[in-house]
Amino acid sequence: MLKRIVILTGILGLTYGLWSWWKGSESSGIDYNTQVKPILNKHCMGCHGGVKKAGDVSFLFEHEMLEPGKSGKIPVVRGDADASEMMRRITSHDPEEKMPKNSTPLNDDEVDILRKWINEGAKWEKHWSYKRVEKPEVPSLNNLGNLFGLLNTGDKKWAKNEIDHFILAKLKDKDLKVSPEADRATLIRRVSLDLTGLPPTEKEVADFKNDKSENAYEKVVDRLLKSPAYGERWTSMWMDLARYADTKGYESDGGRTMWRYRDYVVKSFNEDKPFDKFTIEQLAGDLLPRGNDIFPKEENMIATGFHRNTMTNNEGGTDDEEFRNAALIDRVNTTWEVWQGTTFGCVQCHSHPYDPIPHEDYYKYMAFFNNARDEDVWDEWPKLRFYKGEDSTRVERVKSWIKQTNPAQLAEVTQFMKVMEPKINAHNFVKGDQSTVLLISYYGVKNKGNARISQVNLTGADNVVMNVSTKAENAVMTLHLDKLDGPVISQIKIPARDSVIIAPIEKTVGKHDIYLSLNSPKAPEEWVRVTWMSFQKALPGADKPDYQNIVADYATVLTRPAEGMPVVWEGKGDFARKTNVFVRGNWMVKGAEVTADVPKLLASIPAGQQKDRLALAKWIVSRDNALTGRVIVNRFWEQLFGKGIVETVEDFGSQGAEPTHPELLDWLAVNFMEEDHWSVKKLLKTITMSATYRQSSKTDEHKLDKDPYNIWISRGPRVRLSAEQVRDQALACSGLISHKMYGPGVMPPQPDKIWQSPYSGEKWTLSEGEDRYRRGVYTYWKRTAPYPSMVTFDAPSREFCQSRRILTNTPLQALVTLNDPVYLEAAEKLATRMQKRGKTPEQQLTEGYRMLTFQPIEKKNLNVLVKVYKEALNVYKKKPVDADSILAYGKERSPELAALTVSANVMLNLDNVVTKE
Repeated sequence: MLKRIVILTGILGLTYGLWSWWKGSESSGIDYNTQVKPILNKHCMGCHGGVKKAGDVSFLFEHEMLEPGKSGKIPVVRGDADASEMMRRITSHDPEEKMPKNSTPLNDDEVDILRKWINEGAKWEKHWSYKRVEKPEVPSLNNLGNLFGLLNTGDKKWAKNEIDHFILAKLKDKDLKVSPEADRATLIRRVSLDLTGLPPTEKEVADFKNDKSENAYEKVVDRLLKSPAYGERWTSMWMDLARYADTKGYESDGGRTMWRYRDYVVKSFNEDKPFDKFTIEQLAGDLLPRGNDIFPKEENMIATGFHRNTMTNNEGGTDDEEFRNAALIDRVNTTWEVWQGTTFGCVQCHSHPYDPIPHEDYYKYMAFFNNARDEDVWDEWPKLRFYKGEDSTRVERVKSWIKQTNPAQLAEVTQFMKVMEPKINAHNFVKGDQSTVLLISYYGVKNKGNARISQVNLTGADNVVMNVSTKAENAVMTLHLDKLDGPVISQIKIPARDSVIIAPIEKTVGKHDIYLSLNSPKAPEEWVRVTWMSFQKALPGADKPDYQNIVADYATVLTRPAEGMPVVWEGKGDFARKTNVFVRGNWMVKGAEVTADVPKLLASIPAGQQKDRLALAKWIVSRDNALTGRVIVNRFWEQLFGKGIVETVEDFGSQGAEPTHPELLDWLAVNFMEEDHWSVKKLLKTITMSATYRQSSKTDEHKLDKDPYNIWISRGPRVRLSAEQVRDQALACSGLISHKMYGPGVMPPQPDKIWQSPYSGEKWTLSEGEDRYRRGVYTYWKRTAPYPSMVTFDAPSREFCQSRRILTNTPLQALVTLNDPVYLEAAEKLATRMQKRGKTPEQQLTEGYRMLTFQPIEKKNLNVLVKVYKEALNVYKKKPVDADSILAYGKERSPELAALTVSANVMLNLDNVVTKE
């Protein structure tokens, strides 16, 4: 029997060897994407690409390189390099003709590659990331060493899932070997920080160490994925992408109520909302099927806050349309960066310099977003209004009334009470006599003043609903049709307070210019301020006894202040906009009109679908979209390993980094979409359960020589914690952290005079009680003055989308962890806990180190800490009053506690404390 096995093994081995030799002997020719395109991008595209077409020659699109240039000669003649003008120019010795012009010439290898490519037929290919993603075959681990799978040894035994097969195949090519699994304390700390952003508790570490079951680690992963802290950790990542802040941005940077959007993201991650649904809600929640009151679900409306995180400029003298367009452009660029990993912003001014995306495609895509009703107005309409108390009761009375009298009107009335749309904002009024724009967003009119509202559709309108305010008494506004002395359609007495009034108008059909004039003889110098107008059908049931009360309820809920958050609302009909190409990206120079569509580079939107934001959102997460699956799994991989499979997580184009493991990337993407059905928790479990993820981060000279940056993942990740995690860990290990979730942003301690708010009395008001110890994701975020300790640890200002934080290592970071009040308080609390864990300083310091790292401290490191402790103790014993400066948060005062606090502060600053091993 043994003899048969040996013979069979020999035959299989010989067969495998012959097959490998045959495969290796095959000639694949020149590959366009990996060999040719990099040469063109490096040497040619600067003059012959999307920005310039010198001599009418371009290599951006396939057809362009085959067409005659200005000289009449063809750049690339397929199958004949000698007849190709490109090759003649590249190899020319005439300095007037030689290409690239006035630049470094191609080397011999590059010339040879281009020559062979052309002679082989100049095959053109899509860049790898724009090809439909297909599931690759998982590399086999069967080999001679394990009798082709008969024995569970070596690599086959090491591998835990398919990820490991891909990693092992690449390591074999690179002459590298895997690392052993990290010790249990290191592993649970790593996976806890990765999945929840918090370190494990001492009990959780002990339980894991003592659990001898085969699935002990899997139970840890499952528990972490179910933790409420999981959603908070991944929301911190998403906030950078969503450019989330609690302020509007630009120089005035006033407050903005957006925290409900942040809470939506936390809840979505915690309930493992499928990522495709998560995407659609954020990009088109207002267009999703509606609820019982014929209005989108509140959750879906809140989700659209993703694209209302764009900035609003309230500076006097700015052009609202200019900054509306700035927000619009930001939405286009952000959508492409977050979901498509493409530098689409390049195409705003010209065709993409390196990838085949023409200039007009930018504006076709922009047309999907161009009908959003926000207009850079001061109050940031449209807002989703949240009614409370008696106002909520009034809303329900109005809705109930309409259901009984004319249900067909329910949608439009509910819509107006919820988002106050559609309406005409006063900054769109055309200036007349004695009138002007006041305080950015109000239109002011004095006695004998007038203004014009252009092309209002009055068909079906019975009333004008308007927000006005004045201090003038007996002011009367008159609305005229078509001209200033035209027919009067309404006369309105202006109340001497800020309110929404409803006034009847004469029945009219069609679109008309409406002129408003003001008569205010009692106070001719007082302004009447108009904020907005809306021409509406009257509420139904005018013949019923309680009608006037219902109208009063309607006016009251529109008048009274209600908490609201900016949302996206689609303008339709007369409120839809045309979209034009901006010539050279200049919003003031309009080119050809375009309609909504996606670039031909990728799969098209299915025929027959209305091309709106909902269709776009579904297209983004469709199985046929080549980019989304790859981009998203790469983003999560980068969060766990510190570097993406494609390092440039924001750029999958031909100028981005090549994937280190392209087959693994595609396998993960397809598995995420098809097997996991867009479940982020399943994706993260697959990655964290792999043997690849569990490797020790310790290394040796061979690996440092062959793989210094761990590109091929021959060892576990070792990455500095994020800004939020550094702070949250300090609070957690000291026992200070609050696990309170949701609600408005909080203001934990920060140095004085960080905020300089020139146009308001806004101040950093220190939060009381547990709010000051809440997780970093809940910290109030002001764009012009972000929380300083987080910025020091590389958090962005969030003025724009940022896909990855480039980690730095600066002395300022040490100054934060050694001096920031948050860390000083954490050190004092940690020292108090350490005191109770040991009788001697050595015991206390050993316990403190273990509480932070879950590892025993080496003798030499303990000696350093003991020295720090003794030097501090000596100082505080000589001058006990100095202990008050370090012990500022607790009640106990002693030189010993002060010295231990200094030591704890040092430990919080240690490299292996602020690093994930």
